Amino acid sequence: MDNIIRAQNLIKIFGTLTAVDKVTFSVRKGEIFAFLGPNGAGKTTTIKMLTTLLRPTSGAIELSGVDAVSHPEKARKTFGIVFQDPSLDDELTAMENMEFHAVLYSIPGNEVNSRIEKLLSFVELWDRRNELVKTFSGGMKRRLEIARGLLHNPEILFLDEPTSGLDPQTRNKIWEYVKNLNKQTRITVFFTTHYMEEAQSVAQRIAIMDHGKIIETGTAEGLMEQTKTKSLEEAFLKFTGTALRDEEASGVDRLRNHARRWTR
Repeated sequence: MDNIIRAQNLIKIFGTLTAVDKVTFSVRKGEIFAFLGPNGAGKTTTIKMLTTLLRPTSGAIELSGVDAVSHPEKARKTFGIVFQDPSLDDELTAMENMEFHAVLYSIPGNEVNSRIEKLLSFVELWDRRNELVKTFSGGMKRRLEIARGLLHNPEILFLDEPTSGLDPQTRNKIWEYVKNLNKQTRITVFFTTHYMEEAQSVAQRIAIMDHGKIIETGTAEGLMEQTKTKSLEEAFLKFTGTALRDEEASGVDRLRNHARRWTR
């Protein structure tokens, strides 16, 4: 099966801090791939490089055959993204948020309305299309963000902790949408989560990252068998340890400070 995401020897250094250290992995076309790790492991920095928000210090990234380091604008057309933090305009309606995204991605005018109707219907928000987003629940906003991320027909969907803070019923519904979408269209899904049961039930393959490196990759069943554990959470703790990450937390603070200076 062809690999649609390739990362080769990715390194990201902020000052004296190596946030990502020679990371190499690939994701197959049509795969649902989970990217896991403790706080401060380097996941967010890696995702920011994959989605062209950060430029690697060194290394290569290829998305759907496009060199994402040399041609970031072209690479952005290959993927949709749902950020961990809310990114909708609360003062616009659901329809207006979708229309604004259509303009940003230069979607042909004669296709905009049909695409929006199809996607808002898919996430069960078509009847709420003319309501202000600020009146939506957290789950409704997440569903709208997923619909928006799919509007330009991407081949890859990046989900950065898409169910964080949502109740179990809404989390289950979100993953139901994602799995159905993957089944219907074979879109590649790359996601992060701190809910191990989500990764165990949804992901076809999993990478575990810690201290800036990929420490293991495999199926949930394979990782559990390797660690002789009965759940992915237990396996995850075997690989990453059970100690609280006070040092890692301070490392994240340093990373953020370096990032602010780097992006000025």
